[in-house]
Amino acid sequence: MIITIPNNNINEKKYIIDILFGEFLGLDYKIKVGSNNYEILLDNGNKLIFKDVFFNQFPVDLDYLKIENIPNNIEYVINKFLEEKTPILFGDNSLNITNKSIECGMDIFASSFFMLTRWEEHVNQSKDQHKRFPASESLAYKYNFLERPIVNEYIEMIKKMLLSLGFQASFKQREYQLILTHDIDHIYMWDSFKKFLFTLLKDLIKRPSFKNFYQNIYYYIQVLFKLKKDPYDTYEYIMELSESINVKSHFFFMGKGVTQYDNHYNSGSKAVKKIVEHIVQKGHYVGIHPTYNAYNSTEQFRKEKQELEQNFDTDIQFGREHYLRFEVPETWQVWEDNNMKWDSTINYADNDGFRSGTCYEYSIYNILSQKKLNLKEKPLIVMDANSIDMLQPDEMEKNILMLIGQVEKYKGEFVLLWHNSSFNTVKWKKYKKVYENIIHYHRKALK
Repeated sequence: MIITIPNNNINEKKYIIDILFGEFLGLDYKIKVGSNNYEILLDNGNKLIFKDVFFNQFPVDLDYLKIENIPNNIEYVINKFLEEKTPILFGDNSLNITNKSIECGMDIFASSFFMLTRWEEHVNQSKDQHKRFPASESLAYKYNFLERPIVNEYIEMIKKMLLSLGFQASFKQREYQLILTHDIDHIYMWDSFKKFLFTLLKDLIKRPSFKNFYQNIYYYIQVLFKLKKDPYDTYEYIMELSESINVKSHFFFMGKGVTQYDNHYNSGSKAVKKIVEHIVQKGHYVGIHPTYNAYNSTEQFRKEKQELEQNFDTDIQFGREHYLRFEVPETWQVWEDNNMKWDSTINYADNDGFRSGTCYEYSIYNILSQKKLNLKEKPLIVMDANSIDMLQPDEMEKNILMLIGQVEKYKGEFVLLWHNSSFNTVKWKKYKKVYENIIHYHRKALK
C-alpha cells in the first residue's frame, strides 16, 4: 500500500497516518509526497482518496494552531460505509464511487488529528478553577458526540472502503479489555483522631446533616474497636473483585507535593509500604498519581517518581495526573521526559466520554515540537466522581454500561477510575453497588 500526501504539514500527516493505518489498523504502507489529496493506492491498482480539506489551507507549519480554526459548525454525514450518521469535523459528505476508486470528501485525517492530539485545548485557553479544560468548552460536548468514539467510527469506515476496493491483507485483531484503575488520594479516612473530628465538623457546618454526623460516629467506633476497616481501606476488596474476573487492578500512589491538595500521606511510611507490598505480591500494578503541580513540571514529576521507586522498590511506568490536571502538549512532554510508558489522564473532570475520540491506546504527538513521542495514552472513559452529584446509582450504572457498550463494539479498552475512597463512606456507600454490578457484568461475559 502506498499513501501519497500533499507537500504541507508533513509531520502532522505522517503521524496521523501512522496512528490510523499503523497502530489502529496494523497495516504496512509507504508514504510518498506529491499529491493534492490523501491518495491510498492498493496493490491491485485501486485507489482510495480523501480530500485534504484542512491542512492545505496552511502551507506554513503550525499556522493551523489558532482558535479560529476550530470548526464552528459540525455536519453529521451518512454514507454506505457508515453504520449511522457520523460527525465530520473537516470536509463534506461528498462520495464518488467507481469500479476502481472511491473519493471521499470527509477529511478524516485532519478530524482524527484534531481529536487525538487535543490541539483544540492548546488554542482554546478556557479553564476551570483548577486550570483544567472543561468538557463544556469542547467541540465534542457542544455538538453531542462526546459519548461516541468518532475516530473508531472513521476507522471502521476506512476498513469497509478498503474491502470494497478488493483489499486482501488482514487488519489488526483486537479484544475488548477492562482496565481498572484506582487513584489513591488518601490511604485512610481516619488515620488520626483529628481527621475524625474534621469529618464531624463538615457534617455539622460544611454539609449539615445530623444523619451523617451520627452515622460517622458509629462507623468510627466500629473502626476503633477493629469491628470494621477504615472506610478507605478497600485495597483487598478491590483486588478480590478484580481477580474474580481475571483482571488486575492499577493503583496510582502520590509522592510529596507542595500544595494544599497534596501530602495526605507519606509514601515512605510503614502503612503505605505494607499496602503497596501486598498489592505487588498479589500481582496487581502500582503507578504514579503525580501531585497537583506536577502536571507541567518535569523536575517535580521526576522527584516524585524517584521517591516512589525508592520507597516501593519498583519501576514506575504509568499513572494518571491528580485532579486530572492536564495541559497540551506540556503534560505529555513531562511524562515523555521521565521515560513513562503510558498516561491515562485524558478524560474530563466534569463529564465522561471519549475526550480524544477513541477507546484505543495510541502514541502521543507533541504539536509544538512536531514529534511523535514514545509515550502512549490510554484514554480514561469513566471517572466515579463525574456522576455522583448528578446521577442516582441506577442512572450512573446505565450511563457506564452504555459507554462500555461503545468500547465493546470496537474491541477497545474500557478504562475506569474508581477511587479507593469511593465505596464505604456515607456519601458513597449507595454507589458501591454500581461498581460491583460493573464487575458482575464482566463476570457474566466470561461464562
